[in-house]
Amino acid sequence: MAALNVLVVDEFDSERLLETSLRQHGCEVLTLKLKEVNMLQIVQTLHPDVVVLNLYTPSETVLKMIIEINHSYSLPVVIFAEDQQTETINKVIKAGVSAYIVDGLDAKRIKSIVDIAIARFKEQHALKEELKKTKTQLEDRKLVDRAKAILIKSQGYTEDQAYHALRKLAMDRNIAIGEMAKNVISMAELFNK
Repeated sequence: MAALNVLVVDEFDSERLLETSLRQHGCEVLTLKLKEVNMLQIVQTLHPDVVVLNLYTPSETVLKMIIEINHSYSLPVVIFAEDQQTETINKVIKAGVSAYIVDGLDAKRIKSIVDIAIARFKEQHALKEELKKTKTQLEDRKLVDRAKAILIKSQGYTEDQAYHALRKLAMDRNIAIGEMAKNVISMAELFNK
C-alpha cells in the first residue's frame, strides 16, 4: 500500500508535532507555514491525499480556500484548532472540512484522526455521487416522459411505441436516452415557434 501523501499547513512555530507523528506512521509529509501558502495552488501541484491544518482559528480566507479545494479536487481536509465557538464550527462544516478537532493535538491520536477523516470523506463522497446520479436519472426520466408525450401527440404513438422509438433513436445515435429526449424536445420547440 502506498504511503499517505499529507500536506500539513501549520500556523504555529511549534515542534512540528503533526509532521513528526505522521512521518512515524509512514506518511509522506510536506509542512508549510500558513502565511506562505496558496493552498489551492499547492494542492494542484502536489495532489496530496489529505490536507491537515493546525491553526488557532480558520479565517475566512482559509475557509474560502478549503471550499475551492473541495470544489476543484475533492479531498479530505482535517483542521486542528483552538477555536471552539459554535459559529466557527458551523462555518467549517459548511466549507466541507472532514474533521475539526478542538484542543486535540495529541501525537498518539493524530494518525487515527486523519484515517477516520479520510474514511468519513470517502463515505460522504460516495453518498454525494449517488445523490448526483439519482438526480440525473430523475431528470432524464422527466425528459423521457416529456419527449414521449410529444411523440404521442405528434405521431399518434402509444406510450410504449413512443418509448421504443426514443430508445431506438438513442441506440442508433449511440447516446443516452435522456440526451435523445432532450433532442426530441428541442426539435418540437423549434417546430412550434
